[in-house]
Amino acid sequence: MFFINSLQGELEEWNHTINRQRNNPHGYIRRGMIYFKLGKIQESITDFDTAEKLDNRITPYLWQRGLSYYYAERFSEGAKQFEVDLTVNSQDVEETVWRYLCMARLSGVMEAGNSLLPVKNDSRKIMGVIYDFFAGNCSKDDVLNGGKLAGLKGKFYSHLYLGLYYEVDNNLDLAREYILKAADEYKIDDYMWYLAVVHKNLRGWN
Repeated sequence: MFFINSLQGELEEWNHTINRQRNNPHGYIRRGMIYFKLGKIQESITDFDTAEKLDNRITPYLWQRGLSYYYAERFSEGAKQFEVDLTVNSQDVEETVWRYLCMARLSGVMEAGNSLLPVKNDSRKIMGVIYDFFAGNCSKDDVLNGGKLAGLKGKFYSHLYLGLYYEVDNNLDLAREYILKAADEYKIDDYMWYLAVVHKNLRGWN
């Protein structure tokens, strides 16, 4: 696929940058993101860890590592990363939902729901609907309709987070349906679109 070749080229560029600037944490974060997009989860974590060692002030901004922890099935570390992230960005639905997903993997959806952190002011309307869904306050149809009103990005995010929700709820048919639509029908220029692709590939949902 074209985007794979493009990512390989970006990886080579960041390899060269890191060779010239071995103490620059930004380079490791960027390369870690490329590794994740390529489905190289452990390599991404290694780079994020290296960035943190070079400058521990970035720890609450390493949301990318939290996502990698999730796909490495290091759910406790993922939940902790998102909790730390929320200390500097408390109104982010995605950070809160990813913490929920990690908690659901660890302790089940009931415990995850009981520990869902409050979010009131995410500026993205679709994220408010997604939060309400995870909190049990609206239906999947509400999420899908909210996505339609928010254009391509809204459609993508509504399908991605429905798929993620249904997977931890052990409804794999719906999970597969929504993740595949997010990855295959609603491509956007966003790190999370690559996550949808990584998700379907890791699950063998091609």
